[in-house]
Amino acid sequence: MSAPDTLRGRVAETVRAGLGRLRTYLIVAVQAGVAAALAWVVASQVLGNPEPTFAPAAAVAVIAASLGSRAPRAFELVAGVVLGIGVGDLLIGLFGTGPWQTGVIVFLAIAGAVLVRGTGALMTQAGGTAVLIATLTPTSPDLELPRTINALVGGAAGLLVMLVLLPINPLRTVRRAAEPTLDLFAREMTASAEALATADGDRAQAVLERMRAADPKLKRLAEVAVAAEEVVRLSPVRWRRRETIAAYRRGVIHMERAFRTSRGLVRRIVTTVRDEEPVPAALPAAVEHLGAAVRLLHREVIATREPVQARARVLHAVREAGAACRQGLGFSGTIVVSQLRTAANDLLRATGVPRAEARRLVRQAAGG
Repeated sequence: MSAPDTLRGRVAETVRAGLGRLRTYLIVAVQAGVAAALAWVVASQVLGNPEPTFAPAAAVAVIAASLGSRAPRAFELVAGVVLGIGVGDLLIGLFGTGPWQTGVIVFLAIAGAVLVRGTGALMTQAGGTAVLIATLTPTSPDLELPRTINALVGGAAGLLVMLVLLPINPLRTVRRAAEPTLDLFAREMTASAEALATADGDRAQAVLERMRAADPKLKRLAEVAVAAEEVVRLSPVRWRRRETIAAYRRGVIHMERAFRTSRGLVRRIVTTVRDEEPVPAALPAAVEHLGAAVRLLHREVIATREPVQARARVLHAVREAGAACRQGLGFSGTIVVSQLRTAANDLLRATGVPRAEARRLVRQAAGG
């Protein structure tokens, strides 16, 4: 492939990835805009605060917090503001203002956050608030109480928007996040099966590198699944989806495990090919069927059907791997089979099969 073609391919991939992220997070931008406007109106027009700037800033901070941890972040933000104000107000009253006073105030505010086991959000907010108190108090002497009120207004506005007014659609959001991950998983399993069948070590290595680069997709999927679970737990509008989202959340955990196990499987495929170990036709067939199972799972999830076909294809992959073992494998080939069985167990769990039943089905298929 020529350099221009490679560049165009990378640009196209970047654009597709960007559009995928936009589809997943567009609701966050809408929520942030609405929450900021609502917080400003309440702080300025309802409460008559002449300096309402921090209210929309606090609302946006709550909305922009990592999906799945917004409610805790809202409380951390307000706690950080109160801590920063308290430390700043106390020390300014004792020592006045200036560069060294600012440094001491920030140090003590962050140290206080650490003492209460605060996370980065609480420490950042406490330190930032202390800086503003130390530097703005000389020109705005009554900043403390309005800023605290603004923090409360902004945090409440953010929570109201994300949990009541405009909560995410948990099912749609999880499916959109799962789509690129499942697509990549299925595609790379097929590519690794072809590399194994043709003894193409370079191609297998390329598959491994692409799977290693997929960590951001896995992280985004896990983040979105946690966010969906938070929404159905806290939002009255989405309570009826609690059981469904709980099942999706468990499925995402097992699917992620299957992906990571399959990455180890591909690493062993690279070794199998490079060591020129025997490769019965059943072994690449087993890997191909594993990829087909992921593809079927993707289709059945989108169609909201019971993933019966995906389960059947997973067990077919295990049977093919068992046949490959009986035909004779080298050391790395044996490990490929072991990892395939582990991935198969996780994929069955991702389709909703209980742990004991998944293990029984895999053992039965491997022996058959």
